[in-house]
Amino acid sequence: MDWLNLALQISMGAVSFAIALCTWRLLIGPSVVDRLLALDTLFLNATALIVILGMYWHSFIYFEAALLVAMLGFVSTAALARYFTTGHIID
Repeated sequence: MDWLNLALQISMGAVSFAIALCTWRLLIGPSVVDRLLALDTLFLNATALIVILGMYWHSFIYFEAALLVAMLGFVSTAALARYFTTGHIID
């Protein structure tokens, strides 16, 4: 086993653990702001996990999927933040 595969496996485990912690904060969070931040961090960790899997499996299609997840995460976080502050998304 080479060093790159070992580093990718360790990073997959660390990011998976971070995803589990973000999911826990999303479900048990004491306030709406904590849950919104957990959702944003969950999207970021999911993007990182997809990129790591793309490197591990030597496939370029995962990088495009990571870009789509990142864009969806940004738009959904911005829309939810606007909804929680003003009560509506579109003026």
